[in-house]
Amino acid sequence: MSSILPQPSPEAGKNVLVASPGISAKGIAVRKTGKGSLRALGLFALYSILAALLYFALRNTPFIEIWNALTQLDLSQVSVLFVINALVIVFITARWWVIVCAENPAIPFLPLIRYRLSVFGLSYFTPGPQVGGEPLQVLYLQRNHGISFARATSAVIMDKLLEFLANFILIGIGLTAAVRVGLISHNSTQALGSLIPVAVVLAWPVIHLILLYRGNYPISSLLRSAASFIGSPNWVRLIIVSERMAAAFARRKLGALLLALGFSMLAWAGMAAEYFLMASFLNASLSFEQTLAALTAALFAFLLPLPGGLGALEASQVYALTTMGYAPAIGISLSLIMRGRDLLNGGIGLLLAGKFIRDINS
Repeated sequence: MSSILPQPSPEAGKNVLVASPGISAKGIAVRKTGKGSLRALGLFALYSILAALLYFALRNTPFIEIWNALTQLDLSQVSVLFVINALVIVFITARWWVIVCAENPAIPFLPLIRYRLSVFGLSYFTPGPQVGGEPLQVLYLQRNHGISFARATSAVIMDKLLEFLANFILIGIGLTAAVRVGLISHNSTQALGSLIPVAVVLAWPVIHLILLYRGNYPISSLLRSAASFIGSPNWVRLIIVSERMAAAFARRKLGALLLALGFSMLAWAGMAAEYFLMASFLNASLSFEQTLAALTAALFAFLLPLPGGLGALEASQVYALTTMGYAPAIGISLSLIMRGRDLLNGGIGLLLAGKFIRDINS
């Protein structure tokens, strides 16, 4: 039968290929041009957003004053502060690395430092209480190391819970120190009462970890109760699965969880040492309690919905240092040195985040 049917020649096949509009060279060129235009539009939107974040975060930043504050320090003092800041970043990254490596032992440590800086940069320049870069953590793990979205999200959930837990411990100690050194009056029941909502919020990580360890899933339960309003989109299912993975981690990897918490506390110890040294370099001899109280005031400033706590940080340090008997200039200088440190870390991180997002779109 096949010998009877007419066979198409090779030339005819070529003509069919050329004549077919779906696979013609012109059609392919049009599709490539369209993809290139969409990619260029995406990059333009990305850099526009980053430029807007930088503008709103930096438009009131006193760069000249920051420079003048930094020039009060000699090179050896700047070097010491730089080393301590680097160690703090290493400890914070180590907390996340321990959590990730508990389920994925092959994950290298050094790339996570780059990821952590990117997350800090995005969070620092975004209005809010130092959050916003967490989706970037998930994307880094998923795209660069092949970890599923659910597992990457559960690792980020545990990382944030331990970060907030360390914050709660520090703030609890710091508030006690603030009362003892006079930043909060013993008789100011109204001021202490206003801190109760903050304490409840900061206590949530402890409560959440306990619930996860006992096999309860508060976020999943909340999402299920709201199913009639929000439905069951993919992101809801992702959070539910991630919370269950986080609970399994809390039960099965208790040693890793405690080690990660230890690194988080080391990071805060480094921050306290850095703050004490900055104050001493500016001729302010703070006691241990005064250091914790002033550092807690700075932490509260960063919890406000402002990019980098802009304005609030400076006010908190002037108030703290003047209450302790020092000149307002020392509080301003302290806040400016911290601002310069954070701008350096955040600027590097934002550049790294922009490169990663650009690579995703390319």
